[in-house]
Amino acid sequence: MLNGDDMLDRVKHLLDQIKVLEDELALELQKQESKVFFQLKGKKVEFERSLREAHRQLKTGVIKWLFGIRPINIITAPIIYGMFIPIIFFDILISFYQFSCFPIYKITKVRRGDYIVLDRHHLMYLNIFERAHCMYCSYANGLLSYAREILAKTEQYFCPIKHARGVLGTHDRYNRFLAYGDAENYHERLEKLRQELAKESEPINKK
Repeated sequence: MLNGDDMLDRVKHLLDQIKVLEDELALELQKQESKVFFQLKGKKVEFERSLREAHRQLKTGVIKWLFGIRPINIITAPIIYGMFIPIIFFDILISFYQFSCFPIYKITKVRRGDYIVLDRHHLMYLNIFERAHCMYCSYANGLLSYAREILAKTEQYFCPIKHARGVLGTHDRYNRFLAYGDAENYHERLEKLRQELAKESEPINKK
């Protein structure tokens, strides 16, 4: 029977294998999309000229688009875009926390650019309002993913313990955490998880 440390190592090994497969799948899917739709040159997205022209033909004009808006979308727009101010404020605070505290904890910082990607404005079949919507959604969702990884690393450092009952939407690090109520060698295993944080290299930006 495996002890706590051996089980944790086994789980870590399996999760590492899963992560490798997920990265390979994501890379392969991106290659397929690039072959069909676009090419990436650094951070620049390029479409074939014929495809760009086809996109322009498919774009809905601003006037037609405005007259086609559902009234409920207009009513809720101030609420949705009013969230932009607290989102910006949250971005500043979570970034300040990471840059000020992670070096003290010896935790590798999360790279913002790996999570917040703004590239939908290159799509010529979107009008100016649709591009604005896409930029907002990309920023907000990317920010939450960026913050989630910062907080996941924080949780691994301070309290890497699973909950007693199942939790929906756990972060990628959760499965590495210690079982609820498993007190054997807790502080030694906690220190091991902290050392793993210090050894992590910065993720490669594949976007």
